[in-house]
Amino acid sequence: MSNMFRRLTIFIPYIWLLVLFLLPFLIVFRISVSILEYGSPPYVPQFEFESWAGFIDKLGMLNLDNYRFLASDALYRNAYISSVIIAFFSTMFTLAIGFPLAYGMARASTSLRPILLMLVILPFWTSFLIRVYAWIGILKPEGLLNQLLLWLGVISEPLTILNTNAAVYIGIVYSYLPFMVLPIYSTLEKLDYSLIEAAQDLGCTPLGAFWKVTIRLALPGILAGCLLVFIPAVGEFVIPDLLGGSQTLMIGKVLWTEFFNNGDWTISSALAMVLLIVLVVPIVLFQNAQAKATEAGK
Repeated sequence: MSNMFRRLTIFIPYIWLLVLFLLPFLIVFRISVSILEYGSPPYVPQFEFESWAGFIDKLGMLNLDNYRFLASDALYRNAYISSVIIAFFSTMFTLAIGFPLAYGMARASTSLRPILLMLVILPFWTSFLIRVYAWIGILKPEGLLNQLLLWLGVISEPLTILNTNAAVYIGIVYSYLPFMVLPIYSTLEKLDYSLIEAAQDLGCTPLGAFWKVTIRLALPGILAGCLLVFIPAVGEFVIPDLLGGSQTLMIGKVLWTEFFNNGDWTISSALAMVLLIVLVVPIVLFQNAQAKATEAGK
């Protein structure tokens, strides 16, 4: 009975991945190599999932015209590049804000930490869409931010923030900040701060001890937080659509336009497949970094 329970426990994650990842992945891949047809469904499949052997045999005869079209069209290339750039700098801004917050939480008294942790998680109790909509009221020319700056005399006329890339950065940093704070806090909370004192006793300056001890030991949490922010930010649709305006080019908006406005399922699926490949790279790098950290710890 115990062996059966152990095997079931092992198989449950694999079944979960099979149902929620592999099968949808194969369906999207099948559509991405299909031919567009304005009907129901709006594509003509080029192969069926009859068997794994038949699937592998037909891999060499796939219709890759959709992928060639993506590679030849500057709009899609620019959308991918813009998405990666915006996601990268948003991740760096989130890290610059999130690390001091996590460090302050970890150094706070034990009785105060649960309250600080609750304040970080508190935004999740409100709808993501409502929170993004709230930034429209804050960033628009007659919004709260401009009114405050005008009242303080910092500016003489309202700033144009809404419908710019700056608004997209603000929205992403605000929305994904908890995903950066929580893994870093989890790492720093377990940190043995006597190691910092030992480093200073051995001649390290406070800044040097912070860099060589705190940052190095917090690196797994930093990498996890960066991945949790970067990966969803690359494919973000709601924030650039509501805060970025028509000039903001991100692959999530392009994918939504192709699927819902143009009804082009084949191009949309090809866009999603390429986006998945783009996101696999940082995941592999993170796994390699974790493996090296584990080996170093041994």
